[in-house]
Amino acid sequence: MLVLGVLVGIAVLLYVLARIVAANTQEKHVVSDPANQAVVAERIQPVAKVAIAGQDNSALAPTPAASAAPAEDLGGEEVFNMACLACHGAGVAGAPKMGDKAAWGPRIAKGAETLHKHAIEGFQGSAGFMPPKGGRADLSDKSIINAVDYMIAGSK
Repeated sequence: MLVLGVLVGIAVLLYVLARIVAANTQEKHVVSDPANQAVVAERIQPVAKVAIAGQDNSALAPTPAASAAPAEDLGGEEVFNMACLACHGAGVAGAPKMGDKAAWGPRIAKGAETLHKHAIEGFQGSAGFMPPKGGRADLSDKSIINAVDYMIAGSK
């Protein structure tokens, strides 16, 4: 029983430690992500509305399907922390790490326009793979350009 109790205690301790680490890293960025906030707001909307006979129910009419509104333009650091940090923070899939002058030098030499195009449209190179918009199709082109410029400035 003592061994079992110690193992349960260690498991609880590891769980608490993992929650503390997650609260101080990932959760802050996920909660502040505008895409996540929009999903949560949509999810908590009421599922139905009640129409009452004899009253004005025009507000209950179904809304026409609206085309997707363009995302607002976000700053470079904000986009980097939301979308780019996952790969460019750890060097995943050949992504040059933020601030690594040796890895960024040849890329910067190709010009900002080329880097912007590769970030928006995606790119398959000898060093790795860059998905279009870093996998975040919901971000505007200007937001992606701001993030690229932020990474270039931090890697010169």
